[in-house]
Amino acid sequence: MFKFAIKIMKTTLIIVGQTRNKHLSSLLADYKERILHYIPFDIEILPEPRASRSLSEEQQKNQEGLQILAHLQTSDFVVLLDERGQEMRSVEYANHLSKLLQGSHRRIVYIIGGPYGFSKEVYQRCSEQFSLSKMTFSHEMIRLLFLEQLYRALTILHGQPYHHE
Repeated sequence: MFKFAIKIMKTTLIIVGQTRNKHLSSLLADYKERILHYIPFDIEILPEPRASRSLSEEQQKNQEGLQILAHLQTSDFVVLLDERGQEMRSVEYANHLSKLLQGSHRRIVYIIGGPYGFSKEVYQRCSEQFSLSKMTFSHEMIRLLFLEQLYRALTILHGQPYHHE
């Protein structure tokens, strides 16, 4: 359907905290390998804040935010996966991704925060916000849903039969 030449642009997913469910971890690794057939892609796992159970929601978001901001470069195009973000159908996302991949940024960085979302500083740094659904999912499950949609978008852009209208 869509064919285009992808310039070498790094795409990164930053997540806060390890994926504890071994089945989810296995699926994440599978989708990461699939995505690597199309684009340079990496997943950066940031540690959860120390003693996070004793922190307020705001304190936890702020500590996570400091870590996230430390991993960003000034030239990054930053996309927060956030429940208040823009929703798109898979084909719309594929078209949007195509434009991003052909843009002037050196790296596209998607971020999935912890269970309470993002600090105001992270919101201020982002280029856009993207929502996968109006439904609520755990921050661990969103990792898999996002990777599947990224892979689906890449197959759409390459005209492969993974996606059906």
